[in-house]
Amino acid sequence: MSNNIATRIYDFLKNYQPFNLLEREVLLQVSASVVVKYYEPGQVLFRQDGEPGAYFFVMREGAVHLFKEENGVEILVDECCEGDMFGMRPLLAGQTYAFTGKAEEESLVYAIPIAVFAPILKENPKVTWYLAKHLAVDAGRSFANLHKGHLFLEQDKYLDGQFKLVEIQSLETSKKPVTCPPDMSIREAAIVMTEHRVSSIIVVDNEERPLGIVTDRDIRSKVVTGKLDASQPVSALMFSPVATVGTQVTVADVQIEMVRSRTHHLCVTEDGTTQSKVLGVLSEHDLLVIQGNNPAILVREILRSETSTELRRIRERTERLLEQYIYQEVSISYICNIMSEVNDTLVRRAIDLSVEALTEAGQARPDVLFAWLTLGSGGRKEQLLRTDQDSALVFADVPDEDLEKTQQYFLALAERVTKVLFEVGFDYCSGKMMASNPLWCKSLSDWKQQFADWMLTPDPQHVRYCTIFIDYRPVYGEEALADLLTQHIFGVLDHNPGFLSFMAKSAVANPPPLSFFRNFVVEQSGEYKDNFDIKKRAMLPLADAARVLILEAKVGKINNTFQRFERLAELEEQNRELFESAAEAYEILIRYRTLQGLKNKNSGRYFKPEELSKMERLNLKNTFRPIGDLLTVLTVRFQLAYLR
Repeated sequence: MSNNIATRIYDFLKNYQPFNLLEREVLLQVSASVVVKYYEPGQVLFRQDGEPGAYFFVMREGAVHLFKEENGVEILVDECCEGDMFGMRPLLAGQTYAFTGKAEEESLVYAIPIAVFAPILKENPKVTWYLAKHLAVDAGRSFANLHKGHLFLEQDKYLDGQFKLVEIQSLETSKKPVTCPPDMSIREAAIVMTEHRVSSIIVVDNEERPLGIVTDRDIRSKVVTGKLDASQPVSALMFSPVATVGTQVTVADVQIEMVRSRTHHLCVTEDGTTQSKVLGVLSEHDLLVIQGNNPAILVREILRSETSTELRRIRERTERLLEQYIYQEVSISYICNIMSEVNDTLVRRAIDLSVEALTEAGQARPDVLFAWLTLGSGGRKEQLLRTDQDSALVFADVPDEDLEKTQQYFLALAERVTKVLFEVGFDYCSGKMMASNPLWCKSLSDWKQQFADWMLTPDPQHVRYCTIFIDYRPVYGEEALADLLTQHIFGVLDHNPGFLSFMAKSAVANPPPLSFFRNFVVEQSGEYKDNFDIKKRAMLPLADAARVLILEAKVGKINNTFQRFERLAELEEQNRELFESAAEAYEILIRYRTLQGLKNKNSGRYFKPEELSKMERLNLKNTFRPIGDLLTVLTVRFQLAYLR
């Protein structure tokens, strides 16, 4: 393969996960090994239960459908389009293919040798975890080979939770069915189906009980081919008896029944039998729509989106998924991971679209590495609702004569990115803590100097900046730039450990959540007078304390607050119970704030205590208990009584 072809393959793969998690040299090595394959419509790439092949696949152009074969019937499982990975089971589990892959149209596919990619997994746990999280169904949910010597400990329970959600999710069965009597002609029934834009019609008796079903597939295969005349009654064409389910049906119920009855449609009746009234109809398409709220599918759709309008619709669907997770009491850790993945992908897509727009406008991207940093709750993987944007941008050092021009490009890029994210529903930061602000779009050296200035002259404003910016997390570009900045920050701390005392002082500055008489401390004036500020009074003290203590412990790359407390519990046995209580309290507070936000269509930050039930007030007050103990730990450890 020529270097030119390998470079084109590299340029394509680097835009998709998990390939964008690989170092450039590693991905170039993979790209050089790729075999480009062309398939005609209907051509089979591999068959279910076929011997493990030497490749897994990435769609370049066209479309490939994956089918599950049951008793001679092909059931559509997924549609693979540009950038999708499939045929993964031989790579992930060393087993036969889980599905049959067939080209739906003329398709160009990148075949990646398993012998080349498998060793890379051992050196790149992020790639391994991505494949486990997003492609478990394709792998038959079997990861025995990947578990050996890898990081699959706590994450396994999240995967199980995700599958359980998909399986037990209740289906909407209220869609009004289109029906007809058995003596209606096939032609008339086809007209009714066309008018209602449906793919099936239920044949019913006088009491609206189902007698059979006619689908557009039946009409094509039996009427259009001339086997039946369109003037004949639908009773001559219908499939009978019709398969039925009851109203309390789940995705798993529907999937099992469709396989059992070898049908693509199910009739919903009052008692789940043909002896009661028809209430609705479910099709394979309905299942695909439901599964469209699967996080992996949402992420895939984001990567295909071309406008902010499309991205906004997907984020709104994600919010409905969030609501399901919250009300089903799914682990907050899992929810935060999922929502962060969606939000990160939105940011990455916004950046890609913005780069393309600048290029079309004649502003070519300079050959300079950069990283987009998410800050605040996003940086801590705690941004569940669409709150405001907090971001920064760091680019590699360039010669002095190129600095201004380079910064101007990245400012123009950030301006477009923040605009796209605003159109998606993320408000602009009122304090302008965004990469579009020249103060927060700098070279690596300038960022190092910025943090050094803040930490060596720790006035209240500089400490405040550090509490915001230290929780950065790279979501796009060269992660190594962020790593170098982190190393620099710890280096400054080594020479100036007293800075942590100023951060600790800032952490204990917020008034306690409860008054002496255990009443909620509410805002005394302004727009939110008599409201309780759950962020300022309860969440920030916990987040600030976790940040100071994890910095003191010199633990990098753990930004999430409850994960910080969990790590601290491992490091300090004498404070284990306190840190574990703080982690649990913070998770409860995130869940409660999210519930308030979903309920009131806002950030969930403010609410009136009197509107809570007695039990809600009691539960919240219980979460406040670790706050005072943590502030005491900070006060004693950093000798705040002597700090003026």
